[in-house]
Amino acid sequence: MASPAPTPEPFDFAASGRRVFEIEARGLAAVAARIDGQFSAACRLMLECRGRVVCTGMGKSGHVARKIAATLASTGTPAFYMHPGEAGHGDLGMVTDADVVLALSNSGESDELLMLLPVLKRQGNRLIAMTGRATSTLAREADLHLDVSVPAEACPLDLAPTASTTAALAMGDALAVALLEARGFTAEDFARSHPAGALGRRLLLHIRDVMHHGEDVPKVRETASISETLVEMSRKRLGMSAVVDAEDRLLGLYTDGDLRRTLDDATVDLRHTRIAEVMTRTPKTIHADALAVEAAQLMEAHKINALVVVDDAGRVVGALNIHDLLRARVV
Repeated sequence: MASPAPTPEPFDFAASGRRVFEIEARGLAAVAARIDGQFSAACRLMLECRGRVVCTGMGKSGHVARKIAATLASTGTPAFYMHPGEAGHGDLGMVTDADVVLALSNSGESDELLMLLPVLKRQGNRLIAMTGRATSTLAREADLHLDVSVPAEACPLDLAPTASTTAALAMGDALAVALLEARGFTAEDFARSHPAGALGRRLLLHIRDVMHHGEDVPKVRETASISETLVEMSRKRLGMSAVVDAEDRLLGLYTDGDLRRTLDDATVDLRHTRIAEVMTRTPKTIHADALAVEAAQLMEAHKINALVVVDDAGRVVGALNIHDLLRARVV
């Protein structure tokens, strides 16, 4: 009777994963060492471009080119991705003579890219090639060449693009960041191109965009009683009420927290005690043109849940609470 086959040793997935990181890290280090005058010239060419940077590539290089185009566009350099296969069937019409073309190909011999070269050259487009072979056709025909060759792919078969695509992606990031810094691109600029993102909301949303105003602002005169103030607070449902003079200038604030403290004092008559006697006289305020994120920081720092919005003369123009900021997804 034949003996059973030996049980294979468990595969070490973690060791395999670490090996990939090590190989790709070596590849990135090799490419970083080659960032030189060609890189600087490519940055200047894109910075001075009167049109857009047209990123193109086939296969995995195409995926990387698409990501580079997105990163450039979101950091101040107008760019878009063009599929080289579709370019030969009409999409070249998107490319103007003012555009710079960034072409990616690890081999530098992708037929779909090489087919475009005569048309681009005839139109006068400047071409930046990003390849893994400095002697390739694409590298030789380009105005500038960025060498992203790596010592080895992380794939043990040396077939699947792994370290090479990581290197190309990192080079694209390097270009985008260098251009970003050269342009003086700011967080506010980034937010303007990302209005739906968290940063856009934090940097573009102002107090005026989220505050309650007009008849929705809870406020009473200083002569009102506590009970009259409570009615105003209940109607406006912000957990507080501003106390104002005849000119709507802020005199104080009364909140749910103040009410709890008032109820602890048995000597206070809610119907007859004037609100001016129990209000907070120096409440925290904010201006309508401040960023909404500033209101969140103010509330957090002072452990409060609501703010009165005032103008330069101290007049009440609005109010908001933490729930308004939560709805706006600022916090």
